[in-house]
Amino acid sequence: MIESFTVSVNGREETASGDETILDLLRRLGIETPTLCQHDALAPAAACRACVVELKGSRVLAAACQRRLEPGMEIRTDTDRVESARRGVFELLLGQGDTAFGPALLKGALSLGASADTYTGERYLPGMRDDNDLFVRDYDRCILCMRCIEACGPEVQNAFALALSGRGFDTGIAAGFGDALPASACVFCGNCVAVCPTGALMDRREYVLRKEHDWEPEEQEIVQTTCSYCGVGCQLELHIDRSKNEIVQITSPFGDRTSQGFLCVKGRYGYSFVTAGSGEGTGQKAPHGS
Repeated sequence: MIESFTVSVNGREETASGDETILDLLRRLGIETPTLCQHDALAPAAACRACVVELKGSRVLAAACQRRLEPGMEIRTDTDRVESARRGVFELLLGQGDTAFGPALLKGALSLGASADTYTGERYLPGMRDDNDLFVRDYDRCILCMRCIEACGPEVQNAFALALSGRGFDTGIAAGFGDALPASACVFCGNCVAVCPTGALMDRREYVLRKEHDWEPEEQEIVQTTCSYCGVGCQLELHIDRSKNEIVQITSPFGDRTSQGFLCVKGRYGYSFVTAGSGEGTGQKAPHGS
């Protein structure tokens, strides 16, 4: 039986349980808390420190995504110290690289009044890695949230193709020994792409359409179906661009009990059979009437 106890949040007593993190409680109470590295389908990495809170008796701020609740805990989310620390995180990230495709990053920065001009100057730009036909890696957008490493490792895929590389300002995400992905242990499941919050990892079809200024989410209809490649029964979301009558992306809902949002290479990228022999361009056309 899970123990229930009382904690204090911004001066108000609340009922909590030992299987909750501070972030779980804050979300349940409707207290908006910025997150970047946290993903509900992965174990908390506590890498970005965007969700920090102040705990009575603690010298340092605590990461709400990772810290478990304890009886009598006194939590503050509304102090100047918390706000300053969170703002500092977002200002550092805004000055690090291209943030155009990081909606959570931009939203958090806006809510905290973070400025992109606080930290400027010369910075390390690892650039584009374009070495396979399925997705591209633009590490100028990477914020080192570690989600891709977790999805590639024991949390999901157990391929261990990605890891932190370098030190200090030269730290980045890389395949072993700086190899191209095809030479690494990568199985091209695309689960790293699915959890990336900034567009540093992007499906090639989306990348090409964005480059051509032809990526139109407002024209996309999401149709749910079951993957036909094996008997597991993973649920797929077909992103169909109706203006092109074309499947432009496949994802899986993270709430699905079977896939939990993660797919294999066939489920995520193996949809060319939809128009096999049609000769209608390079995209994947949507099934008629779907």
